[in-house]
Amino acid sequence: MARVEVKVPQLSESVTEATMLPWKKKAGDAVAQDEILVELETDKVVLEVPAPAAGTLAEVVKKEGDIVHADELLAIIDTEAKASAAAPAPAPEKPAAQPAQPAQPAAAAAAPASTPAAASGQKADFDVIVIGSGPGGYIAAIRAAQLGRKVACVEEWINHAGKPKLGGTCLNVGCIPSKALLASSEQFEKAQLHFGDLGITMDNLAVDVDKMVGRKEAIVEKITGGVEFLFRKNKITWLKGHGKLAGKDGANFKIDVSGDGKTESHTAQHVIIATGSKARHLPDVPVDNKIVSDNEGALAFTSVPKKLAVIGAGVIGLELGSVWRRLGAEVTILEALPEFLGTTDTALQKEAAKLFKKQGLTIHLGVKIDDVKTTDSSVAISYKDKDGNAQTLDADRLIVSIGRVPNTDDLGLDSIGLSADERGFIPVDGHCATKVPNVYAIGDVVRGPMLAHKAEDEGVLVAEIIDGQKPHIAYNCIPWVIYTHPEIAWVGQTEQALKAAGRETKAGQFPMMANGRAMGIGETDGFIKIIADAKTDEILGVHIISANASDLIAEAVVAMEFKAASEDLGRICHPHPSLSEVMREAALAVDKRALNI
Repeated sequence: MARVEVKVPQLSESVTEATMLPWKKKAGDAVAQDEILVELETDKVVLEVPAPAAGTLAEVVKKEGDIVHADELLAIIDTEAKASAAAPAPAPEKPAAQPAQPAQPAAAAAAPASTPAAASGQKADFDVIVIGSGPGGYIAAIRAAQLGRKVACVEEWINHAGKPKLGGTCLNVGCIPSKALLASSEQFEKAQLHFGDLGITMDNLAVDVDKMVGRKEAIVEKITGGVEFLFRKNKITWLKGHGKLAGKDGANFKIDVSGDGKTESHTAQHVIIATGSKARHLPDVPVDNKIVSDNEGALAFTSVPKKLAVIGAGVIGLELGSVWRRLGAEVTILEALPEFLGTTDTALQKEAAKLFKKQGLTIHLGVKIDDVKTTDSSVAISYKDKDGNAQTLDADRLIVSIGRVPNTDDLGLDSIGLSADERGFIPVDGHCATKVPNVYAIGDVVRGPMLAHKAEDEGVLVAEIIDGQKPHIAYNCIPWVIYTHPEIAWVGQTEQALKAAGRETKAGQFPMMANGRAMGIGETDGFIKIIADAKTDEILGVHIISANASDLIAEAVVAMEFKAASEDLGRICHPHPSLSEVMREAALAVDKRALNI
């Protein structure tokens, strides 16, 4: 036998090991030179291992799941079988050659009666095709695959390096990268302003924006690569390109996927639309992501602007404004609404406005934008203030953050009898079903808050409905978070909304400044407020402004899901010292029983 070794390729300086993914060939198979034999998963990338020569795969040394290192032996190729390997005869398609699906209970093995293929006898390419791979889409695909369905997910995202990526807006240019920059800027401000209080001194503190942005990119690369790994693990097919509904093929749905100058058609029994949303832009104000940016451009500044203007004091505007203020920018936010964070509880509004003003954010409410003029290096915003007086704001950069609109353009909805409403949303019922049977829509393209975790829950819900289960989402128990510092989080109803509805309530509030753990970590700003029904004591809303509010709110969500009373939280033992004790004290305060104030 002419022996050729297949070895682990050189990894990188910072990567020392990799995990074996499933072999694409088995011992005895013919292989062609440069044919991919196996992939190796590292904590950063997935590496392909090609055949160094044509022949027969004589021996496989490492198996799926093994940890391997550079230059380790993976397999042996016998090159004497080169001639037969050059053009192997195609094997007839057999059921046994199909990818194995997860085992199902006997009762679930047959397709539900509502499955079009079962009614028509036609076989679709896939049981489920998901259009969009953001948090809602990729989670829907994974859950459907876990339930034994043959699943494909369509995604067209191309990153700045020209590589296709899963994860949609959230993972690539939204939730994940913004939180990475928020963390970096927060640590810088702590070192600059607060380390001295902890007895820590340092000289020559500086910001390396390129390194900060590079860290953000590395996190994005790792987490989007993680979604690719999960697709392989769950045997989900990634259809790369733009997905568009193209009518019916018998009882199945046709989806055209366009990319790289070609279009391929696929069919599915069920379709889940999860195409997310995009930034809303101002009319006649081009976004070049240099001088005028949306959320994507604001995450990629190469330097800290001296003066930064932000139009929109919502979640994204506040978060991105906070990033660059901490790094040294003079930030002014213009908001059209007359109230600051008008959808939040009034107690949060007042506390947040006070703290952000103290930090140096300038916020003008009730403004009307008249004109935006740009040069190669600056921008001028003409507007009327709340009293109707003409004003001009000059800045080096402008971030436009006036909300988001659903991505429902060019989806071919009309080809199956669907259409978006006047705001661009796809109408669905309480279980995300459209008026077309077996077509669902989730996340930012449907009613409700544009939140990644809401999309994820809807993705699971739809996958389980397709499986014949009866899942449910309590939309009133979906939490909201603004990742400023301190963080703002809430779930349920505001006190003003409950009063407007005529609901009799009682409320308790406890300040972080009275908590020992908050003192110890230097995070005494803010409070937790709990609102309960005056008669039944059921918790109706919880509102937090504090460090780690995004974590603290989870306890409130659990309590509300189980219809807990404020007394229930007040009687649960909480660790000491911890910020979570403030939740218990706020619950006790509902009945004026707080112990530490």
